[in-house]
Amino acid sequence: MTLRIAIDDDAAAAPYEQLRTRISELARSGALPVGHKLPTVRGFAEELGLAANTVAKAYRALESDGVIETRGRNGTFVAAAGDAADRKAAAAAQEYAEQARRLGLARAQALSLAEDAVRAAYSR
Repeated sequence: MTLRIAIDDDAAAAPYEQLRTRISELARSGALPVGHKLPTVRGFAEELGLAANTVAKAYRALESDGVIETRGRNGTFVAAAGDAADRKAAAAAQEYAEQARRLGLARAQALSLAEDAVRAAYSR
């Protein structure tokens, strides 16, 4: 399976962020199955016309997000991303809810602020 990812040089998002987002979407949708081996950093950078550091930065972010895992010399593979991403998002939401309550925000106000933040993040 060849990854077909296009990087838009005119986009507001940095190339590493575009790459991170696209791989994450493909993994979460199942288009990139769990266990799929990703290209090497250098090979993928060459294929995409990016610097190796850009691809490495995207891979590090994806690994931090639990979307991919590096198995040493064996390579980089798609991890069971859905579960890890869901757990991290749920933990962040729980932390936000507790902080909002401690600050004395009403439930409706806390929800409104969270919706604004999500809308802003997804409109980039």
